[in-house]
Amino acid sequence: MKSLMLAAAMLLMGTACFAQTRNLPKPNMKRQTLSVMGSFKQRKSVRAYSAKQLSEQDLSDLLWAAQGKNREDGHLTSPTAMNRQEIRLYVFTAQNVSLYNPQKNTLTQVANGDHRDIVAAGQDFAKAAPVSLVMVADMDKFGSNNQHAQWMVGADVGIVSQNINLFCAAAGLCTVPRGTMNQKAIQQLLKLGENQIPVLNNPVGYPAK
Repeated sequence: MKSLMLAAAMLLMGTACFAQTRNLPKPNMKRQTLSVMGSFKQRKSVRAYSAKQLSEQDLSDLLWAAQGKNREDGHLTSPTAMNRQEIRLYVFTAQNVSLYNPQKNTLTQVANGDHRDIVAAGQDFAKAAPVSLVMVADMDKFGSNNQHAQWMVGADVGIVSQNINLFCAAAGLCTVPRGTMNQKAIQQLLKLGENQIPVLNNPVGYPAK
């Protein structure tokens, strides 16, 4: 009997672990958006958002635009120096925190609960956004931590953020790039090492009414 109970418990634990990763809808390549020039014209920093949650399709399209796989060889929409792909993209919502896998277009939960406050770091407008995207630079994956490496990684993070900004402008979403956040609290929550550094974040939402 005890063996059966133990086996059942292990099965439930395995199911719970599996449930922490979810597949996102395939990015909608036929999505109707503004042109490239129209997106640049509309791009602006917005600090007020509707409380409406992002749809799964909008979230998938947003994350794919930020750094999704756009070629069969595994390259991404956001270029990185030497194709290191060292930028981790975390999704903070009212429910949990998840890590985006650009190769599989999935989200894996890494923390439960609402932790948008440590991204907002005292700026309430950022906490009000239904989604906050946090870009973490993994210097270990880049392979160096010298000054030149830091410059290159900073450029790579900026490209991901700009992809987010332009997608939001094109798709009618609102965002603003931010450097303000509680880095230490984020590192502790996500169990990051010293060489995994939160660099930028973008709160994202629908326009406030």
